[in-house]
Amino acid sequence: MTINKGGRKRLGDRKREHAITLRFNGTELEKVKTILQSYNLDFGKRGTVGPFLRKLILNGKTTKEKQIPDDISNLSYQINKIGTNINQLVKVANYKNMRSPNANLELEIEKASELMLELIETMNTKSQE
Repeated sequence: MTINKGGRKRLGDRKREHAITLRFNGTELEKVKTILQSYNLDFGKRGTVGPFLRKLILNGKTTKEKQIPDDISNLSYQINKIGTNINQLVKVANYKNMRSPNANLELEIEKASELMLELIETMNTKSQE
C-alpha cells in the first residue's frame, strides 16, 4: 500500500509523452485570454492554459461534416444532366429557327392561298349558274 504524501498525483502508465505546440497571433491570443477569463482562470498563472485547452479539446463535442448521401448526389447529377439536355434542345431549336424562321408562316400562307383559290372558284361557279 502506498501512502499519498500530497503533491501531484502519479500518472503511471497514463503519462503524457506526446507534445503538441500551438502558436497564436495577437488577436487569437486575446480570444484565448477572454475565454480563460470567462471561466475565471488566470492566463498568467503557470499550468493553467495547457490543462484548460486539453479539457476543452478532449471533452468538447465535435461536429462531423454533413455527408451528402449517395442518393442526393446522384439526384443532383441527374438534374444537371437534364439541364444540359434541355440547353442542347433549345440550342438546336433556335438554330433551326434561324435557318428558316418563316417555315411555319410559309405553311400558313400556302393554306390561306389554297382556301382563297377554292373560295374564288366556288364564287365563279355560282356566278356562272
